[in-house]
Amino acid sequence: MDAGDLIDLDVTDVAHGGVFVGRHEGRVVFVPDAIPGERVRVRLTDTGKSAFWRGETLEVLDASAHRRPHVWRDADVDVAPQYRPGGADFGHIDLAHQRELKSRVLGDALRRMAGLDVPTTMEAAGAGGSDGEESADGTRWRTRVSLHVDAEGRVGPFAARSHRVIEVDEHPLAVPAIAEAARTVRDLPAGRIDLVQPADGRVRLLSRPETPPRPPRARRGARRPPADPAIREVVVETVGGRDFRVDAGGFWQVHRLAAATLTDAVATALREDGSLDPDATNLDLYGGVGLLAAAVAGVGGPGTRITSVESDARATEHAGENLAEWVGARAETGRVDRWLAEVARTASAEQRARLARGVVVLDPPRAGAGREVVDLLADLDPARIVYVACDPVALARDLATFRAHGYDTRSVRAFDLFPHSHHVEAVAVLSR
Repeated sequence: MDAGDLIDLDVTDVAHGGVFVGRHEGRVVFVPDAIPGERVRVRLTDTGKSAFWRGETLEVLDASAHRRPHVWRDADVDVAPQYRPGGADFGHIDLAHQRELKSRVLGDALRRMAGLDVPTTMEAAGAGGSDGEESADGTRWRTRVSLHVDAEGRVGPFAARSHRVIEVDEHPLAVPAIAEAARTVRDLPAGRIDLVQPADGRVRLLSRPETPPRPPRARRGARRPPADPAIREVVVETVGGRDFRVDAGGFWQVHRLAAATLTDAVATALREDGSLDPDATNLDLYGGVGLLAAAVAGVGGPGTRITSVESDARATEHAGENLAEWVGARAETGRVDRWLAEVARTASAEQRARLARGVVVLDPPRAGAGREVVDLLADLDPARIVYVACDPVALARDLATFRAHGYDTRSVRAFDLFPHSHHVEAVAVLSR
């Protein structure tokens, strides 16, 4: 069969990445906008691989009991696939069932890639916390939204699985102030726009113009478009009554309750087993502006030794300020792999002993920490590791490497910090 052909497909499972699985004449077919148990009409989009094909759902022939009208009307299945915005690929599924499917993907990754069969939970953001609770329908949670401007001046999200800008009438996952601001954005240069609402409630619009392609004979010193100074405005986010300084255009958790949820999860993990030695050398790797370092120090007390390591110098500067109340806290700028390699090379026997008594919290980017970082970290032999992950496959891959070094995964808590999308956050606790 060829791209463009239509097939009727029985959907049997969910896969990592927000797609669903069926088989046509024995061949695996991946499609979005479906639910296991449904029969859907599919237009094939990629038949070039021998192992699997890809397609797009055009029509639901036999609907699941878990199907709901899409929370983002523009992304519903009756809209032509090329006009459906990305970012809400589970928005057509009952919220409770979304979480069941995410748990299934996480559990499958842990079993298949790490050989782990550990208890896992799936919790809503802010469940039981003092900073608020998730909305009943899982909408209005994004405090940061990225839109795009194309060469014709159209403003909106990209269509799913493309870089084509589409204009939409609403942004149901955004907090109300950002959703309102998004409707008024116009007359901006081609590129990206970030809408950010920090704790003070005022929405910032950050323009990131495209860098025009450099002519073949352009001088090496050709200038890029000037950066929007608003990107470096220092704003304040508040978690559990504690303020954190961060650049408006810097990294901060997207869900309005995510920072508090992860802070509580890390603190709970350390309190439950009493593993934190405040006098040991404790580490917060990929530390950003010090959010999780503060969670560790908050458990350990005023004298807690905690070092936050982050490659972004601006974030490190803010981390130093955000951690100032703890006399044993430091913030260092460096790539985590290089920083760990230098520590492994230069640490004295006494320093290694402090590291071996310590706790390491790491919150790597979506690709995970990777084998090199895990190998270096395991060589330092910390007593406890708390791994915060935003990708189940990357997490499972790294947990398998830790397991080869003698670390057991004691527990995995998953959090639905991205409702109506396939993304999930997880906190795994490991020990020797």
